[in-house]
Amino acid sequence: MLAAQVPGLPHTKAKRTVNPEAEALLAAIAGYRARAAATGRSIERMIAVYEAGWSGFWLARWLMRHGVEVHVIQPSSVPVDRRMRRAKSDGIDAELLLRTLLAWLRGEPRVCSMVPVPEEADEDARRCVRERSELISERVGLTNRIGAVLATLGVSDYNPLLRNRKRRLTELRTGLGEPLPRNAHAKIERLLARLELVLAQIAELERERDAVVETEASDKASKMIQQLTSLRGIGVQSATVLVREAFVRRFANGKALGSYAGLASSPFNSGGIEREQGIGKAGNRRVRTVMVELAWLWTRYQTNAAQVCWFRERVGPTGRRVRKIMVVALARKLLIALWRFVTDGVVPEGAVLKPAA
Repeated sequence: MLAAQVPGLPHTKAKRTVNPEAEALLAAIAGYRARAAATGRSIERMIAVYEAGWSGFWLARWLMRHGVEVHVIQPSSVPVDRRMRRAKSDGIDAELLLRTLLAWLRGEPRVCSMVPVPEEADEDARRCVRERSELISERVGLTNRIGAVLATLGVSDYNPLLRNRKRRLTELRTGLGEPLPRNAHAKIERLLARLELVLAQIAELERERDAVVETEASDKASKMIQQLTSLRGIGVQSATVLVREAFVRRFANGKALGSYAGLASSPFNSGGIEREQGIGKAGNRRVRTVMVELAWLWTRYQTNAAQVCWFRERVGPTGRRVRKIMVVALARKLLIALWRFVTDGVVPEGAVLKPAA
């Protein structure tokens, strides 16, 4: 579904259906431009907009190469009718996106949020980070499935992640003291074969990840990773996730970075009601997860850092529940401090660097 507003064509149909192909979209744009030129209007600037989704950013890059200015809207930021039963169709959504774009171009505040189109190299580099997370999930799933099969046979002392997993499998005995049944043994062997493939792929990705730290930095992102790993308490995996998922982007300030990570607060103040709903969790969940883990590590390995001192003053002798809540605030402060460290070279106050190798 395509909606357009063309100068010189006030009575043009607001929306039309085109084939879901890039060439068909470009042909439709060229047709609008030719019809405007026939009325004496010369179109110098063409702007296209679409919602961010599963198709990624290839269409935006393709249109940019053909002279079209492209903006990608974050779908959840577009205000919609809040009635329980509202009309919804592709045509209505296309017109809504068009009106939202026009309001955003006029400079109206808080109309929507635009997603910056990342560099193709940066987008490709973060695939390794995400693939490793997917493989880790597969490893956990395969391990649990093997454990589930053995649990039905009364076996509990088997670890499929050890190197002697195949030899140990032949030595296993059921709770009745008998060898494993033939079909159960065969199923576990097939699961082990898949597990070994996953483990090999994880090892390959980790070798590529570690090579960035061991060799001379070839680009800005590699330099950022090396900077982060020079701080005590930050490993290669955490540094890689932060750089590939967040720090390669441009942020106006620390508040925008915290919002991108989903670590910003979400107060609910209406009338006489004033309460805090917790963090928004609307940002990048990978960055948010890593930062909460790093916040706990920071309290252990950077005991004299300014963020840790602030955390201890706020928490005091309170219990675990308050510490688990306040560590999120520590994660946000730490994220901004690390961002300033890799972008401006400002070392976090009180932080200790690793000794030179």
